[in-house]
Amino acid sequence: MKLRVIVLVAAVFGATGSFAAQVQQNTASAAGSTTAKPLDPNEVVCEKQEIVGSRLATKRVCMTRSQWADQKGQDRQEIDRVQTQRGDVAPK
Repeated sequence: MKLRVIVLVAAVFGATGSFAAQVQQNTASAAGSTTAKPLDPNEVVCEKQEIVGSRLATKRVCMTRSQWADQKGQDRQEIDRVQTQRGDVAPK
């Protein structure tokens, strides 16, 4: 189930290999260390994201950890909304 969520989020973001590596690193570090200090929610984290329709172009997006968490929650809500309303559309 957790793997499906990770794959779905990666597909939504049009993720690059760096996103997949970051997810693997985060899951490995969370599973491997029980005494790790909590992450600072105000720390700025930057990520390269592919531009849809281009094979080479990327843009760098920088947000705080709390902003990334909010964005992830909004994306999850949007996915849930689209999936639940998918069957409600009547042809015109």
